[in-house]
Amino acid sequence: MNIAGIENFVVKALGTQLSPKLHYHNLSHTLDVVKSALRIAQQEGVNESYDLVILKTAGYLHDSGFLNTFVDHEEEGCLIAQAILPDYNYDQEAIDIICSMIMRTKLPQKPVTLLEKILCDADLDHLGREDFKEVSSRLFEEWKELGKVDENMDWSLIQYTFLDSHHYWTVTSQNMRNHLKGQYIHELREIVIGK
Repeated sequence: MNIAGIENFVVKALGTQLSPKLHYHNLSHTLDVVKSALRIAQQEGVNESYDLVILKTAGYLHDSGFLNTFVDHEEEGCLIAQAILPDYNYDQEAIDIICSMIMRTKLPQKPVTLLEKILCDADLDHLGREDFKEVSSRLFEEWKELGKVDENMDWSLIQYTFLDSHHYWTVTSQNMRNHLKGQYIHELREIVIGK
């Protein structure tokens, strides 16, 4: 499996072909997800090279569907994976695992395997990080440009509802991210109730 080739493909494609409307779902987010996934995997004891290549590949491709669509991008990402991965020496079993991982990031997340749980937690790692508000504002800008929200919609309520219903799947993310995420939930609750 040629992970370096996949990385080059994704960096080039996402860096040059994504819509400028994607302030959040962009190359920066993808690279952050891969980095977070590898950190979580290490702490979860995943050290088999095969599993790490599968995880990195799924991380690189999990939002690749945005190259072609703003709707059901996970399904589109699987189609991209199925089309390109054989050229990078991935067999059908690996492609099926990667597609399953990509699909498990669809909201609401429903991961089953440890690798799926790691990818899902990495995808939403920012919910419990110091940069949550900055990342959230980029998502708001993206959603405005895509017509998913407008200035009159209560972004604080949307964020509060999402954070309050979200949970991390791995012990690592629960231990590292739940405390700060809880603080954000409390702050957002105060804003929502105060209105």
